Amino acid sequence: MRFALFGLLILIGNHLYGQGQPALHGTVTANGGEVPFVSVAVLHTHLGTRTDSLGRFHFQQLSPGTYTLQFSGVGYITQKKEVTVAANAPTTLNVDLQEDVSRLDEVVVTGTMREVTKMNSPIPVEVYSPTFFMKNQTPNIFESLSMVNGVQPQVNCNVCNTGDIHINGLEGPYTMILIDGMPIVSSLSTVYGLAGIPNSLVKRMEIVKGPASTLYGSEAVGGVINIITKDPQTAPKLQVDAFGTSIGEYNLDVSGSRQWKFASSLVGVNAFDYWQKRDINHDNFTDATLQRRISVFNKWRFNRPSAKNASIAGRYIYENRWGGELQWTPAYRGSNVYYGESIHTERVEVLGNYEWNTVPGLQIDMSYNHHYQDSYYGVVKYAATQEVGFVQARWSKQLGHHDLLAGLPLRYQFYDDNTVGTTASDGANKPNTTVLPGIFVQDEIAITKRFTTLLGARYDRHNIHGNIYTPRLSFKYSPNANNTIRLTGGSGYRVVNLFTEDHAALTGARSVEILHDLKPEQSWNANLNYARNLILPNGFVSLDASLFYTYFNNKIVADYNTDPNKIIYDNLNGHAISKGLTFNADVALNNGLKFITGVTWMDVFRMETKNNEATKIPQQHAPRFSGTFTVSYQHAPSGLLFDLTGRVNGPMHLPVVPNDYRPEMSPWYALVNLQVTKTLNNNLEIYAGVKNLLNFKPKDPLLRPFDPFDQHIGEDNPYGYTFDTTYNYAPMQGMRGQLGVRWTVQ
Repeated sequence: MRFALFGLLILIGNHLYGQGQPALHGTVTANGGEVPFVSVAVLHTHLGTRTDSLGRFHFQQLSPGTYTLQFSGVGYITQKKEVTVAANAPTTLNVDLQEDVSRLDEVVVTGTMREVTKMNSPIPVEVYSPTFFMKNQTPNIFESLSMVNGVQPQVNCNVCNTGDIHINGLEGPYTMILIDGMPIVSSLSTVYGLAGIPNSLVKRMEIVKGPASTLYGSEAVGGVINIITKDPQTAPKLQVDAFGTSIGEYNLDVSGSRQWKFASSLVGVNAFDYWQKRDINHDNFTDATLQRRISVFNKWRFNRPSAKNASIAGRYIYENRWGGELQWTPAYRGSNVYYGESIHTERVEVLGNYEWNTVPGLQIDMSYNHHYQDSYYGVVKYAATQEVGFVQARWSKQLGHHDLLAGLPLRYQFYDDNTVGTTASDGANKPNTTVLPGIFVQDEIAITKRFTTLLGARYDRHNIHGNIYTPRLSFKYSPNANNTIRLTGGSGYRVVNLFTEDHAALTGARSVEILHDLKPEQSWNANLNYARNLILPNGFVSLDASLFYTYFNNKIVADYNTDPNKIIYDNLNGHAISKGLTFNADVALNNGLKFITGVTWMDVFRMETKNNEATKIPQQHAPRFSGTFTVSYQHAPSGLLFDLTGRVNGPMHLPVVPNDYRPEMSPWYALVNLQVTKTLNNNLEIYAGVKNLLNFKPKDPLLRPFDPFDQHIGEDNPYGYTFDTTYNYAPMQGMRGQLGVRWTVQ
């Protein structure tokens, strides 16, 4: 309220100040028309204003002399003008701005593995910058993704708070996470791999919704999230971002870069600490896991005459998290005195890229990660090790109207744990080893200036499942630079590893049962996309709408309902479908207002056949309706930025047990956040806000929390309930305050 009053007083003061005779005035135009709400700054002073609704601006009481004025507006190229203010009469300065379409059309690489502008990409790609996620500052990318329409970070366990990323209603194992284009985060490490990446290291994030197995192979059935890190040659010398919340969460991101003649380096450190026991709903369980995490990232880029690009990066993560009964301490780890879920994680990642100058178009990508997890879920111990190695040779060449791309990927995965998943029939330990060589080719053909087609195909040879083929076909029609229609179709596949993907299998009292040898999932999809950019006199509008449809064979499903003590896995006897509509709008006005909104309607279900009868079973944790919004207002004179962000979820199906007293469907709910940022100078910002402004909290997230070891099942329990942690649809945290600071040295 104080910030709003302060901004109002400044506006009134500016208005009253402008009633006298101007020393300098003028009009800003573009394409023959006046441009309102353009920012006009007098450089090397504290003076600034905006043009009015008729494109006019004026400055009062400027001393005679020569000044440099800067004119900037959304959708226009920033322009500087030098003017001399006379002593005895008002000075007039009229400026004509040029449109800047490039600001509406970012460069993307994820859709086709080559740099292309967003509007020219035959594959729809959504692009998000760190500035967007800073409008609702969070300690990790997992939580930040809740701001993206059609992307849902889903917490799968109410005690340990592990989760995954859903795209268009499909569970986390269908989403591939890339860092700088390489599959370094997968399976066991998905939730941990997204933590500990400082916002200050991220250049941009690209999201492809829908199967992308033709280029990226298994796990890219639902979509791809590519986190692209900054170039050490252009990154700021120093960036610091630190914040704390009223419930005791503390996060620190620090990054720095340095350049030498032969190389440049970027180093980043992320530290997060939350060690407060809170129990808002009085069930004697922590509402959110206690966490301590440290992550160190280092990226080098080498300047070599023989290489167009040569880089290598490494990251180390350590995390200690636990949740459970309030009386639990590390001394009770693995015991049945008090229930606790304790997870210790260590992770090492290495990734690199080399692109030759002497062999144009040839690149080598490589990555390796080692992930170790030591966990207890109550008395159930889960210790797992995973290693993933990846190397890929890529070659691209433009021949006339053809942009050719070919690749030879090789992926190796080793996985071992202490469960039945890696136990042979004779009881001996049998780690899972996967060797997956492949080849892909792609041809993007510019048939005409407006019409482009893309053909792609991939072949993989799995050491267990044999030959796997995944084709793709795409058409793009652009009648002009600001309108694009895309039609894409193809197939995807997924090779499953249950124990690395489903922490629910290891929580509570449930055990795992696999009915048959699981076959790879196969999917066929179609996507129709329309994108349009509109440049207005007072800003711009970017629109994007998509229809999507995916059909699955051999879908692997988890049955939570047949036996409350088991999770039963099998290939589906039938098929599954994900279909829907998504719409995004990005509006930026020169008066400082900006709106980013998105809505998704979807229907995700499976048709299961039993006894020659087909039954439609909706997908859990997949709301038919969801929406996101960001409303921002920049008040330049005061240096204040107001951001209201939120997510709305409609009812979704939840994993209930037989005769469950809890609703099978979640209610409508909204998570709304408010943040105010004050720019003190070009290098320093402070921000304050309120999380979960509506103070929404889910009801009854745990079943029988008073008996977590199921020691009293027969007592006053007619339905035979057992302790369960999988009923979840929203974070169990109420309203809380936040205060932070950002400092940047270019």
